[in-house]
Amino acid sequence: MNNVRAIQELNKRELTAGISTSASWHNDYRDTAFVFIGGLPFDLSEGDVITIFSQFGEPVWLKLARDKETGKSRGFGWLKYEDQRSTDLAVDNLGGTKVLGRTLRVDHARYKPRENEDMEENALKLVDGGMAGQRNGRGGLDIGGDESDDDERRRRKRHERRKCERRDRDDGTERDGEEEGRRRRRREHHNRDSDYDEQRDGRAQDRERERRHRRHHRRSRSRSPASRDPNGFEDDRRRRSRNAH
Repeated sequence: MNNVRAIQELNKRELTAGISTSASWHNDYRDTAFVFIGGLPFDLSEGDVITIFSQFGEPVWLKLARDKETGKSRGFGWLKYEDQRSTDLAVDNLGGTKVLGRTLRVDHARYKPRENEDMEENALKLVDGGMAGQRNGRGGLDIGGDESDDDERRRRKRHERRKCERRDRDDGTERDGEEEGRRRRRREHHNRDSDYDEQRDGRAQDRERERRHRRHHRRSRSRSPASRDPNGFEDDRRRRSRNAH
């Protein structure tokens, strides 16, 4: 928005001062016929963009940035006019324009193609007196009618297929996590049972040792003379028997 206001203010000052075309700030971009377009509604196709910008000249090249996975527009792109002077009209008249609730940003640009980028892929050509897009293998330009519809359907199918694949991977990960949780709970339950069995066996051994100790103690007491004749009757009988003899 700041860029749009700056361009509008610059044009207003030039108009007020009566600056000639040769001295205008547009003259700094006489070496390029490209314009940068920002703030595009995401639902606009290449054909819609061409329709808007063809009011001020003949577009010969268009690249609308799209998401690599979904194929959806990212809301900006670059356009090249056949006549460089058309860029001045597009910048002055379309910058700040509202389209479907969004404000267009249009400015001169010196587009530099990326490495191995084929500029012909996004070039436009005349077909039966109208503009049509050459298919570029990434969805193409949807200015040519049926081909663009097929490309759009293919993009949507690819997007849905990727969504299904991601969902399947997520479901598989979740199932693996649930199975690991069940195995962990089984191990914990088994460990608790083992601990309980060990404690139970330990208590049983303690009880068995206590019973043995008691039996041994009772046997020891029963074998002692005091335990057999606690009142001393046996000793008295022996003494009386010796005295009688």
